[in-house]
Amino acid sequence: MRLSNCHNFHDFRELARRRLPGPIFDYIDGGADDEVTYRRNTASFERCDLVPDVLRGVANVDLSVTVMGQRLAVPFYCSPTALQRLFHHQGERAVAAAASQYGTMFGVSSLGTVSLEELRKAYSTPQMYQFYFHKDRGLNRAMMSRAREAGVEVMMLTVDSITGGNRERDLRTGFAIPFKLTLGGMLQFALKPMWGLNYVTHERFSLPQLDQHVHMDGGTMSIGRYFTEMLDPAMNWDDVAEMVQEWNGQFCLKGVMSVGDAKRAAEIGCTGIVLSNHGGRQLDGSRCAFDQLAEVVDAVGERVDVMMDGGCQRGTHVLKALSLGAKAVGLGRFYLFPLAAAGQAGVERALGLLRAEIERGMKLMGRASISQLSRDNLRFR
Repeated sequence: MRLSNCHNFHDFRELARRRLPGPIFDYIDGGADDEVTYRRNTASFERCDLVPDVLRGVANVDLSVTVMGQRLAVPFYCSPTALQRLFHHQGERAVAAAASQYGTMFGVSSLGTVSLEELRKAYSTPQMYQFYFHKDRGLNRAMMSRAREAGVEVMMLTVDSITGGNRERDLRTGFAIPFKLTLGGMLQFALKPMWGLNYVTHERFSLPQLDQHVHMDGGTMSIGRYFTEMLDPAMNWDDVAEMVQEWNGQFCLKGVMSVGDAKRAAEIGCTGIVLSNHGGRQLDGSRCAFDQLAEVVDAVGERVDVMMDGGCQRGTHVLKALSLGAKAVGLGRFYLFPLAAAGQAGVERALGLLRAEIERGMKLMGRASISQLSRDNLRFR
């Protein structure tokens, strides 16, 4: 199977499965507990039908949107995700380059494997920085200060991960950073020698956003212990309100789901929220973002930019979310599987296919711009 044979999400996923050691593929592919929420995220789009209009004269389609003060050429962005150089040696560099080519925003995770400064200097496309709330308040302030100095446009605080989800696939293989593989997990690595060759012949794996705090050399800290020991489960709205004031710019909460929390985010000055259940990786049985979208947009859509992520695999999924009132849709696994399969070329192909699907869908819907999409386009079964 080659990259040129990949035409959709499932093709990229299969190519990534063939190229990655089993434990790493399962880390991307897996969810929490019974993975019910992970499956429902995509199924939620399928309960909604598009109602097209015809004869509307849509020779040209404008896909641009403005979200959190950033002008994007397409109505989707690459959400921040952790550990990208583990999946392909190009990591965040490949994703940033592809996002830049398509004129959209990309996120850098505090658990990212390329420094936010390097990426900010290399690409002019809007950049968001995602971080977690630490018990060490000085560390939180230092991370925000670092992002400000680097020129990051959007600060994104993830609020659905005060503790790690129960990801049983990782428990079975022993996947952890640093690696603590089970015998079966080690065998899976032995079956994919090309991955290992790439891993050892390129720059040493590191987490530059946290290199002073989490050491990946088998020493003081692992990713699991980072979540259980360094993050603060006592984080509350007063803490976040202080951070919003201190940042004094575009500030987004990722992982909001309830109307009450959305209203509170607006009240403390957030400029954006992302409805998200962390790709089904945290609270299994959680509501799907797409199913919550309409009521949250109705409650706060005039005060904050409402985005969503989770389960998006098609251009029509993006169109449905935009029709309900989302300002843009975040992608995660959608670009991680192409990254793992083929690096920058894979991510570019995936984003290009998605853009083409959205443009085709807009023409078939009789809509010349994103602003013309509305709930009139939709019916729920």
